[in-house]
Amino acid sequence: MASLDEVTLGDHVCRFMDPSGTLLSETRAYVADGALYGDKVVVIGSPGTAPLPRDCASVASVVLDLPGPAAASSLLTAVRREVRTAAREGFRSVRVLTEPTPVALHGGVEELLAQELKLDEFAAESGAIVVCAFHPSLWDPLALERVACVHPHEVGRRAVRPAFRMFSTGTDEWSVDGVIDSEGADAFNTAAKAAIVHAPALRLRFDALEMIDAAGMHALVDAARHLPDRRILVNGANETVRLCWKLAGYAHEGVPVVMGP
Repeated sequence: MASLDEVTLGDHVCRFMDPSGTLLSETRAYVADGALYGDKVVVIGSPGTAPLPRDCASVASVVLDLPGPAAASSLLTAVRREVRTAAREGFRSVRVLTEPTPVALHGGVEELLAQELKLDEFAAESGAIVVCAFHPSLWDPLALERVACVHPHEVGRRAVRPAFRMFSTGTDEWSVDGVIDSEGADAFNTAAKAAIVHAPALRLRFDALEMIDAAGMHALVDAARHLPDRRILVNGANETVRLCWKLAGYAHEGVPVVMGP
């Protein structure tokens, strides 16, 4: 996306902020458009640190000041509640605005990706718009690279799209596009591990995946083995990917990944 002006219902966007920017200074138009389109704005943060600008005073909004480090389940429960409330109040949808911070995470990047994947699923199911703003000075560059992979859209300082993206196409189902090679294998492994925590049988769509090399296939199998009694079902893989999977020796019952057409 060139800017947040392009967002539509169901979008989940990663906003990389400028070094001198603040959460609402860089998302002012996104917030103000809430009134234009009949959306309620939900800001996740502290009222003291995230006030609405004066020129957005007419926007119907709520600030969720979640106590302590908010787990993904707590955050999702809160925003789902706001969607139901907004529907009763006659709003078209909600515009969620959040700025994750490393200090709020106990489980590191995997916890962050799990939260972002659930937010993506929430946006796709509910029709809400979710913008996650990341300040580069607060994050390790490697963490930001992985964050970009689990957002269907991004706006901001990055000029190059990630090698692959993983995004929701239904409950516990994720589409993966692009290329998963040795450079992106670790990021893919982290994203798959984060997703499988909530799904004993995780479904991945490889329809738009161009290529996955040996490192990527190992990352996939390792993610499936991350927790006991987990399986990953892959559909839509092209003939080349399926052949490489077979030649790599993964096409047998002992591997908790099923590679289908």
